[in-house]
Amino acid sequence: MLKKTLITLAVTAGLSVNAQAAQISEEVIQEAFHPYANSLPKADMVKPGMTINAGNVDSVKEYLDPAMYMFIKNGDYEMKVGETTSFDLHKSYVDATRKYSGDVKLGSKPGEISGSVAGRPFPQEPSLDDPRAGEKLAWNYKFGYNWGDSSAIYPFYWKYRDMNSGKVERTVKMNFHFLNFTHRTQQEPFPEITPNPSNLFRGIYVQVLEPFDVKDTQLLIQRFDDDLKRDNAYLYLGFQRRVRRLSSGQTTDAFLGSDVMIEDFEGYNGRISDMNWTYKGTKYILSPMYNHNEMVLDTETHKDDDGYQVIKFAGRGGCFPEITWQLRKTYVVESSPVDPNHPISKREHYMDAQTFIIPRNITYDRKGDMWKSWTIGQAHPDHHLPINKGTGVAIDDSFSMVDIQANHCTTGQFKGIVDPELTPPSKMTVQNLRASGR
Repeated sequence: MLKKTLITLAVTAGLSVNAQAAQISEEVIQEAFHPYANSLPKADMVKPGMTINAGNVDSVKEYLDPAMYMFIKNGDYEMKVGETTSFDLHKSYVDATRKYSGDVKLGSKPGEISGSVAGRPFPQEPSLDDPRAGEKLAWNYKFGYNWGDSSAIYPFYWKYRDMNSGKVERTVKMNFHFLNFTHRTQQEPFPEITPNPSNLFRGIYVQVLEPFDVKDTQLLIQRFDDDLKRDNAYLYLGFQRRVRRLSSGQTTDAFLGSDVMIEDFEGYNGRISDMNWTYKGTKYILSPMYNHNEMVLDTETHKDDDGYQVIKFAGRGGCFPEITWQLRKTYVVESSPVDPNHPISKREHYMDAQTFIIPRNITYDRKGDMWKSWTIGQAHPDHHLPINKGTGVAIDDSFSMVDIQANHCTTGQFKGIVDPELTPPSKMTVQNLRASGR
């Protein structure tokens, strides 16, 4: 009896030690999700309320990424600086990080991960001494809280612009829908939707509304929980009235003739295993994050009965959002394609350390020259539509993809809505493409 008791105590103690070893400290959690709780970032030359232009940009060069510095230096854009504010993620996501992240481990090769149920997989500060730090940051982005568990852009306007003349060549109106099947924390059911026979992680559905020649074009991306498994991607062409499957190479083609690849969506829309990831360091840079209700709004493109209007664009060719930029803690991560036939050589991702969105990207062509500059403005959910208040979702609110070599851009104006009723699981099916296209 005594021997049995001792064995039981030993096992219990062992379980206790293991459980304790898996715990992430509260200090790590606080630094990860509340980096501005104790003090705001300070820079002698960067002050809220100032305008950065060609005349003073050299004094703040260290707080700008190379492409944005170039635009301002050339007189293409003037940047207005706003106050740094906290974009607190939903408590459920933070709690899931506390609960699960201690058990998360990378596999032997990129694209393999275990123990990630919900929340941020790797909340610890990255280290330049860790050869897989970039990969861990990429997982934090993939399993981040961008758009929450499900959301919609309803509607979404893309404008194709000549950067020299400022002429808007084309306007495409569409709806976008996002749904996480797994890693859910805030919208029931969680942590996953069942049944999920294909073991999907995420679905993205796009439906084009205007103009007439591309009306009813639809795109469906089904991303698997297993990162080593290739996405299912389907395109429904309204004039053909049939669904066709996209090859992996077609995700790097210009989507609907724009400056944007499918792989560019949200800053990076692909598998972790398709890229080599390198962490380049942490710095404070100016990022496009703001309160929508306080910005300059476009009075012509869109206005709802509730008064909602989209962000206005300005600068050379109308290629830059007319917003304020915040000085924010940022992880600089480089990704280079595994496939030698990929059309780019690398991307520089500027990941926001609090939210793990990617507000800024620079894409380099195969020769290593700067090719495209991506900006995605993020609006605070508490200063946006009433339905978004309290969701903890940094709302994608404006985007710009500038083709530096072609002097051309595509801009995006959003009405982002965090509402699960807009994106049921049935939208993420091939059957829905056929039914919606009739």
